Amino acid sequence: MAYTTINKSGSFFNTKLYTGNNSSNAQTGVGFQPDWIWFKRRDGAAQSSLFDSVRGVTKAVSSNSTGVETTISDALTSFDSDGFTLGSDSGNYINYNSATYASWNWKAGTTSGINQDSATITPTGYSFNQTAGFSIIAYTGTGSTATLPHGLGVTPNLIIIKKLSGADNWTWKSDGGVSGYTGFTKYMYMNSSAVGVATDSSNEFQYNPTSTKFSLGTNGGVNGSGATYVAYCFANKVGYQKIGGYVGNGNGDGYFLPLGFRPKFIITHRLDSGDAWTMLDSARDHDNGVAHRLFPHQNNADNTSLDVCDFLSNGVKFRTGDGAFNDTGGVYVYWAIGQSLVGSNNIPCTAR
Repeated sequence: MAYTTINKSGSFFNTKLYTGNNSSNAQTGVGFQPDWIWFKRRDGAAQSSLFDSVRGVTKAVSSNSTGVETTISDALTSFDSDGFTLGSDSGNYINYNSATYASWNWKAGTTSGINQDSATITPTGYSFNQTAGFSIIAYTGTGSTATLPHGLGVTPNLIIIKKLSGADNWTWKSDGGVSGYTGFTKYMYMNSSAVGVATDSSNEFQYNPTSTKFSLGTNGGVNGSGATYVAYCFANKVGYQKIGGYVGNGNGDGYFLPLGFRPKFIITHRLDSGDAWTMLDSARDHDNGVAHRLFPHQNNADNTSLDVCDFLSNGVKFRTGDGAFNDTGGVYVYWAIGQSLVGSNNIPCTAR
């Protein structure tokens, strides 16, 4: 068995597929009480909806929009011990009758004892999970350069920030990728397929994050005076979670992306040219090749027009030279989470 910090990834992340009914709709089998749920309709066009336990069960934002946080009282009604419950959903966001959905669920869970480490902003709310390398941090901006604790206990490799009180982009900053394209001196917008990366002139982040906190500049997208925000922070965990980048080879037989685990979820995005953000997972595709694509920056339905890749025991083998994944010399960023090495009975899974 490969070395890993987490044998049972299903205790911290799971994909749950379900069908809507426009009525009370309890979904179980997630394996834990989620603190962040990202919903996306599969069979038709609809916005994505993201909820978390820090902001509250009725508060939603959409990754395909710059829009403000909205209050939806009858969509998601509770985070439950083994999943979540949906309401009548009069707006048809996440529980439209007979519609099919994917939900990606993360567990944070620790809501006290964050290491403030002299950070100049105190979060208005937070939940973190140092084992899984994940935290949710809500805060109010100052309009001046500032620092904010993240709770991970190690340096984050990915930070995603969304302004809640006003319209603005989803800021994505990550490291471990390709020189000149990733790192915390660069940024990209998760709600846009435009050319993927720009250099931060210190208006968003002042310097690289540390094991306790990250810095904010004066850009209104991350730190406007009196504005409210949420930050989702992630750290690499051996055998479970990896954030990084790669350069494609354009080969139809594919580029191999080594991860050190068999993925169950991955987001990719091209940086040197405008192209789609793409979400793949092993719940929508039980077998290789993985073809079901949903898009964080669009309201599109599931797209299965292309066999994108194979999920292998130690990484991803792309099956295409398509520009969104594996163009010759194309530069890409990714965030991947691995499948469990043990089953529900804690017995090692059969090699796949």
